[in-house]
Amino acid sequence: MSKKNSSAEIYPSGNNADIKKIHSPQFNWLQPLVLLIPSGVWLLLLLVLPTLLILQLSFVPNIRPGEIVNPSGLDNYIRIIDPLYLQVIGRSLWLAIATTIICLLLGFPVAYWIAQIAPQRWRNLLLLGFVLPLWTSSLLRSYAWITILRPTGLLNSVLSSLGLPTLELLNRIPAVLIGMSYSLLPYMVLILYASLEKLDRRLLEAAADLGANDVETFLKVTIPQILPGITAGSMLVLITALGDFINPELLGGASSMTAARLVYNQFLGVTQNWGFGSALSMTLILAVSIAIALLIKFGEVRDHS
Repeated sequence: MSKKNSSAEIYPSGNNADIKKIHSPQFNWLQPLVLLIPSGVWLLLLLVLPTLLILQLSFVPNIRPGEIVNPSGLDNYIRIIDPLYLQVIGRSLWLAIATTIICLLLGFPVAYWIAQIAPQRWRNLLLLGFVLPLWTSSLLRSYAWITILRPTGLLNSVLSSLGLPTLELLNRIPAVLIGMSYSLLPYMVLILYASLEKLDRRLLEAAADLGANDVETFLKVTIPQILPGITAGSMLVLITALGDFINPELLGGASSMTAARLVYNQFLGVTQNWGFGSALSMTLILAVSIAIALLIKFGEVRDHS
């Protein structure tokens, strides 16, 4: 059977010219558009529109629920410059950066050991051990840390039994750092593991043959290869820690007011100032957007082969 006849059997009532027109390059852009429509509508309804509403509210000073929205200026944004609120934002950034550093210092050796040293048959099981805490609610994990860190908790009980002085950690900044680092450490380990697993050991052997010691090999060979993974993991932890609400609320007490808690108080607290809360939210969204832009720019995995 000729190609012309088979085409006629498949499209008995169609015209070959019409078929070629449908499959012409000028209509190729329709195919990805059809695939993007469901997720695009979802993002539009649940992300873009709510963000635009928050942006509109951020220009309305002292608005409360049920009042008419009448944008009138930048008073809410100017209020953020107040030293009291700048201190809260600075504390949030400090907690996020400190959590990122802690997760990187703790997660890198673990990820390196799993990816390069641990037997192949145990790697999936070890990774599962780090993923398991993510299967439980972050609220339950924070309450577990309350049980451990409170004055009569597990930690102080062990210290007392050993004759050591007890520690006052709960409702302080160290407790917040412990809770946030524990919650976000698995993300750092998983991302670093994905980069370290692809580490080209031939370059390490070449560096050793050329006389480089372990420190030089680590700084000049290992780090450049996994730098995109370090950047991606650090940005992910930083962004998540910046918006964390549960750990500062439950473990930090009044002494660890953060931007996320301040936004919560403006919307659901006693003050009920939705305009100022929206301005704070937009400030956080801007900070996170900058972090994501940096992640896209510097977190791309490069081919080192």
